Amino acid sequence: MIKIKNLSKIYTTEEVETTALNSINIEIKDGEFVAIMGPSGCGKSTLLNILGLLDNPSEGVYHFGENEVSKYSERQRAQLRKGSIGFIFQSFNLIDELTVFENVELPLLYLKVPSGERKQKVEAVLERMNIMHRRNHFPQQLSGGQQQRVAIARAIVARPKLILADEPTGNLDSANGEEVMKVLSQLNEEGTTIIMVTHSPYDANYAHRIINLFDGKVVTENIKEKFHV
Repeated sequence: MIKIKNLSKIYTTEEVETTALNSINIEIKDGEFVAIMGPSGCGKSTLLNILGLLDNPSEGVYHFGENEVSKYSERQRAQLRKGSIGFIFQSFNLIDELTVFENVELPLLYLKVPSGERKQKVEAVLERMNIMHRRNHFPQQLSGGQQQRVAIARAIVARPKLILADEPTGNLDSANGEEVMKVLSQLNEEGTTIIMVTHSPYDANYAHRIINLFDGKVVTENIKEKFHV
């Protein structure tokens, strides 16, 4: 699904040049659950932004499926993101002015899914995430765990091939965090590829493979026996 070769990201200002990623090589297969770990500032979020087509690398090659996307324009990246990638963030990133139903519906609006089909898909995913009873509530009326369930529902409503999760349990207590990880694990068992940035060794244990970054480089990769290609 994903193959990056000699990928680097360099940020330049008038005074300083910062290398966020330094000649990284990673391959992620369909159906994998990969955790990316490392200290703050090691390049984890930069890598996730590039993998999610939110940014382009400065150098290197990035294949997403059959497409070589490293030099894509913002318009091309946005087009490929639609329906292909779901995002889950530590801060939930829900829109306060929209109800739970409307937040989850957003990706389907971008994909121009007809109204009746949108309603069916949103209701089905809200039921799955046990949040249907909150469909008309606003984000600020929900607990942190409920907000993250809504965020996951929004990420999966269009059935993307890939989910990118950035510290998905970072703002949750241990019980809600474990619930979120079980949902991600179940989605992965159903065939969704998941790439997760985390500081938590406990959360990383749900993954098939752990990639450790340090100073913008891959320093170790640990493959767990439960994953078989």
